[in-house]
Amino acid sequence: VRPPPPPVQVLFAHPPAKPRKGWKISFKKLLSLLLLGAIFGIIICLHPFKTLELRHLYPVPSAQKFPSCENSTSQARRGHVLTILLWMWPFGFHFNFTDCSRLLGCRRCRCHFTTRRSHWCRADAVILHHRDVCGDRERLARLPRPPTQSWIWFNMESPSHSCNLSAMDGLFNLTMSYRRDSDIFVPYGELRLLGRPQPVTIPKKSKLVAWVVSNWQEESRRVRYYRELRKHIPVDVYGKNHTPLSHDRLLATISQYTFYLAFENSQHQDYITEKLWKNALSSGTIPVVLGPPRENYERFLPADSFIHVDDFGSARELASFLVELAWDAKRYRGYFQWRRWFRPVVGTGWDLKLCRACHFLHSTEPRYRTVPHLETWFV
Repeated sequence: VRPPPPPVQVLFAHPPAKPRKGWKISFKKLLSLLLLGAIFGIIICLHPFKTLELRHLYPVPSAQKFPSCENSTSQARRGHVLTILLWMWPFGFHFNFTDCSRLLGCRRCRCHFTTRRSHWCRADAVILHHRDVCGDRERLARLPRPPTQSWIWFNMESPSHSCNLSAMDGLFNLTMSYRRDSDIFVPYGELRLLGRPQPVTIPKKSKLVAWVVSNWQEESRRVRYYRELRKHIPVDVYGKNHTPLSHDRLLATISQYTFYLAFENSQHQDYITEKLWKNALSSGTIPVVLGPPRENYERFLPADSFIHVDDFGSARELASFLVELAWDAKRYRGYFQWRRWFRPVVGTGWDLKLCRACHFLHSTEPRYRTVPHLETWFV
């Protein structure tokens, strides 16, 4: 009997792989990795847009992008046209630059205005609007500055609406604002002398008191005073959240009123805005003012051209006075006699403010100066 044949052996080039255990766990790990990768990819894609957004909000380039300006020289000492760099458009508002020699009637006031920062080194002065740079002090301080270049701090807002004032200490050479003690005085308005006395014309009045207000703050002094005043006399309120009034109809509408409430949003030295110069005086009505003290207003206006709320012990007393004055034509006309010799001029144009800086730089002997304590002075 033959023995049984040996079992058949199957040879493999490589041993068979054993089935891996835990396939479900590996799948979960793979899914997690894919999810993390997708999130990371989204972040990478969005990063340029975020960077672009930040550069738009704070477009102050790093100091490395600017030349050293070591060989720059001032043009003012050679009597050339001055180059003035406007660092940013105020509040993002674009406007046309003006020929200052024509606007001011000043032949020597020749300035070239630009917003191109490539002109940095040859700029005789740089105007920086406070609201647009108040958060960028550190980066501004690192920028290379030509030794003869003047930095001008520009602000038309009151201290109550000006952030980080103390951070600006020692950074600027000149100040430009509505304050009379600024290096460059740019008021919201002024009275200009007429060439000869003119007859006084008062627009016809059919209503008592008007007020145009957009920034309504319930707890502000002016709103609280208005609420007391309206208990005794009617006050027509226009603006946001009240009766709409287009810009084209502003002066024509206010001119119908006997009095206008020129109430400032905050009370600070010399802070007398277009609420008085444009809304009240340019429309031909009597302003009832709430702002700095009366003596501060009298630095800009004749004492008998306005009515100050501080002259009365209460809103009720003011209301009684307004009613009496409205019925006394002779006394009412007395508040307009200054118009025989003066006319109100509104100075709200940005181009006019820049030209005043041009005039200052041309008419003032260049010397080194800084503003060491901006907040202490301005507040």
